[in-house]
Amino acid sequence: MLKILDNLEEWLIACLMGAATLLILAAVVHRYAAGIPLPVLQDALLKINLSWAQELCIYMFVWMAKFGAAYGVRTGIHVGVDVLVAQLPPRWYKVYVLAGLMGGALFTATIGTYGAIFTWGMAHTTQVSPDLEVPKWIVYLCIPLGSYLMCFRFLQVAAQFARTGFLPAHDQSHVEGIEVAAPELRPAPVASGAVR
Repeated sequence: MLKILDNLEEWLIACLMGAATLLILAAVVHRYAAGIPLPVLQDALLKINLSWAQELCIYMFVWMAKFGAAYGVRTGIHVGVDVLVAQLPPRWYKVYVLAGLMGGALFTATIGTYGAIFTWGMAHTTQVSPDLEVPKWIVYLCIPLGSYLMCFRFLQVAAQFARTGFLPAHDQSHVEGIEVAAPELRPAPVASGAVR
């Protein structure tokens, strides 16, 4: 079940990012191409209304950011300043890391709950977005969904850390889908005249 959630999370982030990028590209090309003084082309392009593209892209990036934050917790790519915590004795290190993870879970659960209350209230109004005219509650639904998913990811990482003592860490040199053999380790060359 977790694998399905992981794949859904990654698929949603990738699709939102790709769709928003393509939509912005189309809107920019449309804007500049409509200014070309060719009667047939200009008339055809001016009939196409892409005034809603910016609003939709903003919403897609907000949704992507909310779910991307949960992905960041799961994979360990969130920035953390743990220089002092890493110097603690192992017993205290574990306590501080678990306290930090549980604090993250509490914070995101709180944001998710207040977001759900806000979204529920918004669903009982007739407010719509300015350009797309979709109900505003659909736009704001990313707050409780993304926050609760992030809370779940904090709890998942905390349980894994309590069980194994390992936190997820992102290898910045790894590119998914590309496997490279580990380089052969050789002693560093000594510069001529260097003292050993």
